[in-house]
Amino acid sequence: MSNVFSFTGTIGRDAEVRTTPNGQTVLNVTVANNIGFGDRQQTLWIRVALWGRRAEGQLHNYLKKGQQVFVSGELSQREYQANDGTTKSSLELNANIIDLLGNRNEQSSVAQPQQSYQAQQPAQPSIPANDSYDDVPF
Repeated sequence: MSNVFSFTGTIGRDAEVRTTPNGQTVLNVTVANNIGFGDRQQTLWIRVALWGRRAEGQLHNYLKKGQQVFVSGELSQREYQANDGTTKSSLELNANIIDLLGNRNEQSSVAQPQQSYQAQQPAQPSIPANDSYDDVPF
């Protein structure tokens, strides 16, 4: 890989998994990355693609709108013709790494399982009545 681009951002739309006509599986997700401060802040929208066996797993179930992620891979810029005839460009990243960061927004539609743990009393060792401590070697 000649160029590596790594960034953190927020997923703007739920991930989609599809199979290309030649049979390869690809996971696509769009990630927003904010740069700058104050009035000069801009949002870069970066299309992220994860290919092959890594795209076939259950990762798409966790890549939902609002999820914070760390992404690393090879960055490229693609130009295309918009419907109005103008030339536009988009940033695309072929990902090698997609890591989930923190929790999704509180407005999440996925219910988190409620788990409660009760503290258990430590088990009391039982010593048989006929056992003697005289045989302990220390």
